[in-house]
Amino acid sequence: MGTRILRDALDWEAMTDDQVIAAREKANRAASSRAGRIVTGLPDRRARIEEVTIDLPGRRLMLRVHRPRNAERALPLIVSFHGGGFISGTAAQNDWLNSHLAARCPAVVVAVEYRLAPEHVLPRAIEDGYDTLARIVDEATGWGIDPAALAVVGESAGGMIAALVALRARKDGPPLRAQVLNYPSTDWTETMADYPSFVENADNPTLPLSRLRAARTLSVPPTLDPNTVSPLKFGNLGDLPPALVVTAALDPLADHGRRYVERLSDDGTDARLSCYPKATHSFLSTPRLVPAARPARREILAFLRNHLHP
Repeated sequence: MGTRILRDALDWEAMTDDQVIAAREKANRAASSRAGRIVTGLPDRRARIEEVTIDLPGRRLMLRVHRPRNAERALPLIVSFHGGGFISGTAAQNDWLNSHLAARCPAVVVAVEYRLAPEHVLPRAIEDGYDTLARIVDEATGWGIDPAALAVVGESAGGMIAALVALRARKDGPPLRAQVLNYPSTDWTETMADYPSFVENADNPTLPLSRLRAARTLSVPPTLDPNTVSPLKFGNLGDLPPALVVTAALDPLADHGRRYVERLSDDGTDARLSCYPKATHSFLSTPRLVPAARPARREILAFLRNHLHP
């Protein structure tokens, strides 16, 4: 659920809240560093990256904004959400993908530094995602975006946020043209591990089950019904924007994405599954280590171009 591809030696289930926060800060510094680019990839030079803040009711968030250089017209907006199991991760880990989408789509790609557990439990991360989208659309002229050309992109836990933002937008607007869910977690209930891919990839080092269990424990408060933040558990998945769901065959979460595509299709939403056979969880955040990241990026770009620049 983050950018690490080496075996995670931390015992997340035994860590205190302060230890989780310290581990997150250390990992995020590494992902944002120059040395970290060896794994996370270099940003596209045809895009510029700027950090800005946005004021929302009761909180201020940091946004990482990717724009193509020399843009002279209003562009589509893509709102992006990083992975990390709601307890870790940073927008910078997706610079390789987001800057490329900004330059090549072209589009304004806004990566949200949403609030994380254990300090901020669900559904706050989802609220941050939707409220950011709505605010930018309300201020479309100032952002230089076309409010009629909107998409969401997310990886892992961020894919879950993107899916839930699309579900919220179906009811409350603004209308989206596309959603891209990269190896998303779509079931955050007690059944989250009850899928064949968890058995098949139980020993995969990129996403230990202990970390998933710890992430769920820390991010889901006792007062929250986890079905309300699990897209796969929603009763009606019709009338949603076209979806591209990218999965990795060596990922314990592979069946979360596969099953979500089945549900979307059954309910009449245009949905496509693309599974990369030699890829691991978080592979789009580790392009220097997993060759499948490049063809996956091309597929995502083509999908977004098709729907945002019809």
